[in-house]
Amino acid sequence: MLTFTDQVTMTTAGRTMASPKYLTIPELAKLLGVSRIAIYNRVKKGQIPATKVGRTYVIMDQEIADILGKEATREGKKRIDAAVRKTVQEYGEVLKRLGKE
Repeated sequence: MLTFTDQVTMTTAGRTMASPKYLTIPELAKLLGVSRIAIYNRVKKGQIPATKVGRTYVIMDQEIADILGKEATREGKKRIDAAVRKTVQEYGEVLKRLGKE
């Protein structure tokens, strides 16, 4: 039996292609260690992009990577850079002293 989390290999015109990998909401909740309801709420608010397949929501592997922080998006990198600049500006002298120790 094929589940959403299985990677399916398809052959089309002699070429082998792998389909994208998906997780269901309960699977993502288990992976993140949070409740299913918390994930459903984030999906409904649009914070986690998901696609409805029948009665089930699925989240693509790219979105999962973004959620887990394995791949920073351009916007994510900008937020990180801004946070680092703010920290250095506010605590620069303290950081210098700690670096000397």
